[in-house]
Amino acid sequence: MFSLKERIPHRKEKEVFALIRKQGIVSKTDLIEQSGMTVSTLTRALEELTAAGLISEAGRGESTGGRKPTLYRLNPSYGYVFGLDISRAYSQLLLCDMGMRKLEAVTWVMNNAMTPETLFRSVIKAAGEMMKKHRLNARNILGMGVGAVGPLNREQGILLSPLHFAAEGWDRVPLVSILEESLDIPVVLDNGANAGIWAEYWADKPGQTYEHLLYIRAGVGLRSAMISNGKLVYGAVDAEGAVGQMIIQSDGIRHRDRKNSYGCLESYVSIHALEMEAISKLKQGRRSILRELAGDPERVDYSHLIQALEQKDPMVTEIFTQAATYFGIGLANLLNILHPEKVILGGPLISANPLFFEISSEVALNNTYHYPSYQVRFAKESYGEDTPAVGAAVMVVNGLTD
Repeated sequence: MFSLKERIPHRKEKEVFALIRKQGIVSKTDLIEQSGMTVSTLTRALEELTAAGLISEAGRGESTGGRKPTLYRLNPSYGYVFGLDISRAYSQLLLCDMGMRKLEAVTWVMNNAMTPETLFRSVIKAAGEMMKKHRLNARNILGMGVGAVGPLNREQGILLSPLHFAAEGWDRVPLVSILEESLDIPVVLDNGANAGIWAEYWADKPGQTYEHLLYIRAGVGLRSAMISNGKLVYGAVDAEGAVGQMIIQSDGIRHRDRKNSYGCLESYVSIHALEMEAISKLKQGRRSILRELAGDPERVDYSHLIQALEQKDPMVTEIFTQAATYFGIGLANLLNILHPEKVILGGPLISANPLFFEISSEVALNNTYHYPSYQVRFAKESYGEDTPAVGAAVMVVNGLTD
């Protein structure tokens, strides 16, 4: 197995590679200024990186009076990376080059037959087929990043005890060791929200990246991550779902899993919460095309809600509007505490219909301290539903300079 650290063994080379990667294309003159290295030290680092194939020359820049400076850029075909997203509804494997251009993808439905053994067997088979199709071997593959629903132990590579998987067996799964032994490539693990925010961090145009990001995926639950000063923020424990436990109404709805928790955000903003609200209103006698779509109120699920929303059903529109309003209040609380430059929203609730994004971002801004003097940008995920898997692949490239 080729370790990530061995790919760029020396600190100076790591620093130069990181500067080039962040800016896309950069001149040698600018690298000298930014790195603080002597000309000879920088030249040696550039020569080593070029000889290894990690970077390549990209022509000449504009002259400032003397010789035109040489430009350098990352070589996307130096290596390839797998990104694996393990979520409650779907799991996805991507093969990307170092520039995060997607080459192949496969998705699995996480039904009651998708045990860890079944999923990993499918992942290993799919990865082998992708490598064969693109004529790649273990030397060409930098590694596999995994973004998984938490909680998890990153250092030990173990998925601990995630809730609401349809299949049995998702408890204390040593996924890193399983995948490394089978694929013979490095595997890195983090939660899905942390993976997703890395995709967003690198999705901005080179040289225009935001250094303070907040990322939230809204679906089965609420999952969040934060980057501050270009660094991922970690707490004492893995808690990507903690934002969903924010109390917004102390005498409100009891959480579906925590019996002593009332009125938390996730009890109002999640697929389960919307389904329960729709079922309740139908039982009260409210009119809705959900009756035609599902028949029995107890059989209403999220797919029915989306169909009804697309047809502008008044009751379902009301339900989504109310949930988006609650979500906006929760976002305002986070903005007032964390003050990010940019907020990225994703997941099934965001992608299903423009209504949810528009209402929640408007409510958040209207309840934000110091707005409009404090400017924050709201955006949807750059890669859509691919975002966590792309971010998992990004984590591998990050490992080159860690």
